[in-house]
Amino acid sequence: MQQSADSLKPTGELPAVQTTAEAGAAKVGWVKRVELTIDRGNGMSQRSTRTAVATFAAATGLFITLSACSSGEGASEVPLATPAPLASTTRSATPADTAKQQAITAYVGMWSDMADAATTSDWQSPKLAQNATGEALQTISRSLYADHYNGLVTKGRPVNHPEVTSVDPLDEPTSITITDCGDSTNWLKYRADNGQPADDVPGGHRHIEALVKKAVDGSWKVTTFAVHEVGSCTG
Repeated sequence: MQQSADSLKPTGELPAVQTTAEAGAAKVGWVKRVELTIDRGNGMSQRSTRTAVATFAAATGLFITLSACSSGEGASEVPLATPAPLASTTRSATPADTAKQQAITAYVGMWSDMADAATTSDWQSPKLAQNATGEALQTISRSLYADHYNGLVTKGRPVNHPEVTSVDPLDEPTSITITDCGDSTNWLKYRADNGQPADDVPGGHRHIEALVKKAVDGSWKVTTFAVHEVGSCTG
């Protein structure tokens, strides 16, 4: 059956939870009491007291700075260190990346606009100029006009698999070439008067080449495209 492309080419109480801050405060108080007990009860020297406290501090994972004063003075607390945030590894989109996406959007949009208009063979549909211009727009309009003249309409939708094959220039793209293996298997022509198939030619996969350019207003539109015969690519 002939396709539109043919004409174109997550019980009980929970135990109380001790917060990190409470646990840290309890540990600091414990270390201070140990220091006082060692200093007053055992008569250890200031140096020994410092050594013992440092040992306990290391065991509890706390960061403590001892004051260099007379025996019996407690340790002063130092806030826990805060890890520095990790550097972001997200790469900003380049002008070429943005252009590629815009060009593909315009290309797929062109076929979608055409499929909408082809349901009634509306060759004058204003939607056709949304994503196509120049020769591409003329080709689509002529194809739909021919279907209108012959009493044909197209049902279904084409399936596209576009890929960018070239970008020019790379720093500030204005022209992008796209290749596609379009599938028109379920996008076929029928007679408008009785709904019967227009012919017995099946649809299929067709190789398509298209040129998409950036307009003065910054939009991207397909300017030319060519559709090859059924079987010219595999989806």
